[in-house]
Amino acid sequence: MIKVSDLELEPNSQRKILLNVDLEGEKTINWVNEHKHSLSGVLDDNGVVLVRGLKFLTGKHFSQALETIFNEPLLEYMYRSTPRSQLKGQVYTATEYPASETILQHNESSYSNAWAMRIGFLCMLSPSEGGATPLADSREILSKIDKDVREEFEAKQIKYVRNYGDMDLPWSEVFQTTNKAEVEHYCQANQIEFEWKEDNGLRTYQILPATAYHPVTRDKLWFNQAHLFHVSSHSSEVKENMLSIFGEDNLPRNTYFGDGSAIDEAILQHIREVYEQTLFYFDWQKNDLLLVDNMLYSHGRQPFKGPRKVLVGMSNLHTHRAA
Repeated sequence: MIKVSDLELEPNSQRKILLNVDLEGEKTINWVNEHKHSLSGVLDDNGVVLVRGLKFLTGKHFSQALETIFNEPLLEYMYRSTPRSQLKGQVYTATEYPASETILQHNESSYSNAWAMRIGFLCMLSPSEGGATPLADSREILSKIDKDVREEFEAKQIKYVRNYGDMDLPWSEVFQTTNKAEVEHYCQANQIEFEWKEDNGLRTYQILPATAYHPVTRDKLWFNQAHLFHVSSHSSEVKENMLSIFGEDNLPRNTYFGDGSAIDEAILQHIREVYEQTLFYFDWQKNDLLLVDNMLYSHGRQPFKGPRKVLVGMSNLHTHRAA
């Protein structure tokens, strides 16, 4: 039986999420095979667990370990929203935004009607400064958001609008194909409205709920990316520059209420502040393996200095229709 212990976290908190492992000469994959059911059980109970003491030499070893723990093949990262590099075994680099940027809290693919329930992060190289992957409990986020805000979002839902091109991601990267018919098929299968534009451009729309119920715990969760997709997630200067270049209709991404009405930027800032007040984090160490329930916990990234390499693998597909 494995047992997790308290981990000192920032800012000034503790959570029982740490599992220290002494391999005593045993191979990592053998240890994972031996303890896969216990690891899965701890993840079910906690929603997040940090495993320290394992040794991974390659992304392939990481992929094998995750498939063993999650008991399913890893998923291809489809309908992407951020730049990543794909390695072997459906393993990807973490989002490749500049080191100076903060990546806001989000549940992976919560802008879509399908997402991975399980995510694994592996630290192959820890930066010299910063670069943590903060986490936040989606149940706490829901409870802390003002009641009238929650009710408005639940009543109206969220409309995600994306324009694909050089400024963000081209549609060929998002959908992993250069075939327009394949893009259209994916959109139709996933209730995404699409519109082809001049110069091989593409615009998509999708209306999705603001909250969701966890399929196992039945907890109600704040589960969307309205605050992240909205143009106000950028600095005022960047936002104004983007609006002047693209115009509102052609922004790379933006969000509205489901009826097409604007979302008050003050409300979105309130949501971002709730995330900021709720998140917790630890400093990465080489070979740290972080297992996360993608519905129960959001994640993000702090700015960093020095080289940083964190790999990601996802599994256990779930949809709003199955919720």
